[in-house]
Amino acid sequence: MAGNFWQSSHFQEWLLEKQDLMRERNTDLQVLTEEEYQKLMIFWTNFIQVLGEYLNVRQQVISTAFVYFKRFYLRNSFKCVDPLLMAPTCCLLASKVEEFGGVTNTRLITGVQTIVKTKYSHTFPQEFPYRINHVLECEFFLLELMDCCLILYHPYRPLLRYVQDLKEIKELKEFSRDSKDELLSTAWNVVNDTYRSDIPLLYPPHLIAIACLHMGCVICGKDYKQWFAELNVDLDKVLDITRQILNLYEMWKNFDENEMRSILAKMPKPKTQPSRVYSINGI
Repeated sequence: MAGNFWQSSHFQEWLLEKQDLMRERNTDLQVLTEEEYQKLMIFWTNFIQVLGEYLNVRQQVISTAFVYFKRFYLRNSFKCVDPLLMAPTCCLLASKVEEFGGVTNTRLITGVQTIVKTKYSHTFPQEFPYRINHVLECEFFLLELMDCCLILYHPYRPLLRYVQDLKEIKELKEFSRDSKDELLSTAWNVVNDTYRSDIPLLYPPHLIAIACLHMGCVICGKDYKQWFAELNVDLDKVLDITRQILNLYEMWKNFDENEMRSILAKMPKPKTQPSRVYSINGI
């Protein structure tokens, strides 16, 4: 594991430019509009969130699963592997990497079967069709795709440091414990929301943390402009992240899971054969 983010595979191999994302998604975007693609990503990250909560794992495990899922479909079309199989696979791998030992194979499959039958019965009229051997085989392809670059740096830790720094500034005497807790909770929730977008694939975690803290200040009515102005960071990128978060919220506001059945029907799908549950790269 790299000692810091700047030496890690996360920074060196898995941060991209927006044009790179569009190029990599070209196959899917020939079938789907950009809005439909983003709605699919919101849908599948919501699915992973529900599964993670059912399995009672930490939010960081869920966030790691989000990024694994996005990384796989960054390099592959939806037609390569069924996202309904990839989503629990990412949860299983994330629980191992984040050293959360409570997710057994049986519990994972039972969890997916339960939420498909209850929470997502309107979207998936049939039962979850995969078994644990399918998940374990899919995990192999996920590991291969990521070249075993499994360690992620999330915005949570820098966010905690920034909020603590605000608390220690003498000039901010009104920054009480309750104020700190409110701001941290709000910014933390915004960080969680960013995983529904492309932001984790485009920006370093400390910039995401700053953008979310800025939005938290706006939401909580806190004015810390001087503190932000003195930060030695690229504020243009922070503003770009903020705009993308606002765009996400605008799309999310109009997001209706009842329409997902038609978008899922349009989504490219694997060409399965009786002897295989999915195909890789169309084979």
